[in-house]
Amino acid sequence: MNPVAKALWYIESHLEKDFALDDIAASSGVSRFHLSRAFGAVLNCSVMEYVRSRRLSEAARRLAAGAPDILSVALEAGYGSHEAFTRAFRDRFGKTPEQVRADGRIETLTIWEPVLMEKKLENELAPPRFVDSKPKMFVGLGSRFSYSNMDGVPALWQRFQPHIGHISNEVKGVAYGIVTASDDEGFDYAAAVEVTAFRDEDPGLTKLSIPSRHYAVFAHRDHISAIRTTMRAIWSEWLPRSGREVVQSPTLERYGPKFDPHSGNGGLEIWLPVRR
Repeated sequence: MNPVAKALWYIESHLEKDFALDDIAASSGVSRFHLSRAFGAVLNCSVMEYVRSRRLSEAARRLAAGAPDILSVALEAGYGSHEAFTRAFRDRFGKTPEQVRADGRIETLTIWEPVLMEKKLENELAPPRFVDSKPKMFVGLGSRFSYSNMDGVPALWQRFQPHIGHISNEVKGVAYGIVTASDDEGFDYAAAVEVTAFRDEDPGLTKLSIPSRHYAVFAHRDHISAIRTTMRAIWSEWLPRSGREVVQSPTLERYGPKFDPHSGNGGLEIWLPVRR
């Protein structure tokens, strides 16, 4: 059973109890890092964002059913005050708890229903190859993203595109998307190229060094827009079956000479750092 499915079971089974990310990770048998990455890849949101949305959705059901005491509903949803609950509720649904209770219905609200993981993902992965990579250095443009909002990634690549081919000591013909600093709130992403040495004449660009690593390398042959489907399959299907342990190190998207940045076709590789 994959760790995301275990996490979902734990969350739904303990929704009205007090728990933290560490408790969910422990129940799933993986680290906080592993669970955050897997959950974000599969469900496009962080673990605790899912928890908050589910609790607020159940609170909305109670209010629409006529719950008389809003503070009690707030406490059951994990909020310590009426004010904090009202702010979170309004941010999530665009209405106050009082308005939903007066309306007596939730059809106009965007309710988060429990996610079921029985259905197998459609994407069939080809077996990866394994690569021992020497230390690498990269120069690029980076930004922070949440799992639920990665719309800015293509724009980041557009801003970096004019730099490609003009960076000191650049390894020509290959570009990389580099995922770092992953936690339950999101991750850092850099559009980058590999370099043989850092130089000071690259102002405003991010410099990254990655030590030697053992990678499972997956081929993504579809259009770039479908990359998240491959990521979901890696984290929710291949990893649980493989018995491999993910190393807390950057994940790489490798865009080779065949990739066309204008059309998004040509395929790429996903390099996942794993323990031998």
